[in-house]
Amino acid sequence: MIKKIVLILVNCSFLVSCQFFKQTDDRTPIARVGESYLYKEDIENLVAEGTSVEDSTLLVNGYITRWATQLLLVDGAKRNLPENIQNEYNKLVNQYRNDLYTKAYVETLVKRNIDTAVSLSEALKVYENNKESFKLNEELVKLRYINISQNALNKEEVEKRFKRFEQDDQHYLDSLGIQFRSYFLNDSIWIRAAQVAQKIPVVNADNKKELLKKSNYIQLKDSLGLYLIQINDVLQQNDYAPLEYVRPTVNQIILNRRKLELIKQFEKDITKDAIKNNQFEIYN
Repeated sequence: MIKKIVLILVNCSFLVSCQFFKQTDDRTPIARVGESYLYKEDIENLVAEGTSVEDSTLLVNGYITRWATQLLLVDGAKRNLPENIQNEYNKLVNQYRNDLYTKAYVETLVKRNIDTAVSLSEALKVYENNKESFKLNEELVKLRYINISQNALNKEEVEKRFKRFEQDDQHYLDSLGIQFRSYFLNDSIWIRAAQVAQKIPVVNADNKKELLKKSNYIQLKDSLGLYLIQINDVLQQNDYAPLEYVRPTVNQIILNRRKLELIKQFEKDITKDAIKNNQFEIYN
């Protein structure tokens, strides 16, 4: 790849001869704009392995041209923009640099010191205090289902165990999972009704309200097979979302609060220490 890049550089018609380069170190310069140099190592990872010479040449030429154009525009701006505008931009650049450093440092401190464990009692308190924010904008259901071939030899046994669903039945159905076209047996968690319609094509926007009813057992058929569906519970739009469903959001609210508290404490401590060590003082 290094040999290919060297070949490309030879083909770059606008590169100046080596005797005009003002080398300040042992790197190999490939282009110059004023006192700024672009070096061979700056483009070594630019071209992916296997790229043709023609495409590589275009990539390298384009990169060098963009690099040079940007520097020339900056140089033109420094020579032609009014001093007050340049001063204002310099302030913005300095502020942006300070913000980047500050953000990176604070995030490192927070990551090192924050307690990420959230107890159930703490989550419940935040949930209750913000319950109006957790109203559902879609239906949720708890259900289990199996999609089995209508000609399956053990169809009756599967149906019996699916409906009864005691512990040994669950183990039995799990062991047959490879025989099912699709299935979902974890009926203790809330899922979006829209997901049910995606996984079970015979359930659609027109019939899901009729089919997805609490404590409802249904059998549905399509050209692919038989669906056995047991609905355990349903929550409607504008019902309160259960804590277990919104727990990740509640946890994030708590962690964000802790983060803000830590940042305030860091800022307070760093200022206090600077005053104590005579690094910071305010003159009257």
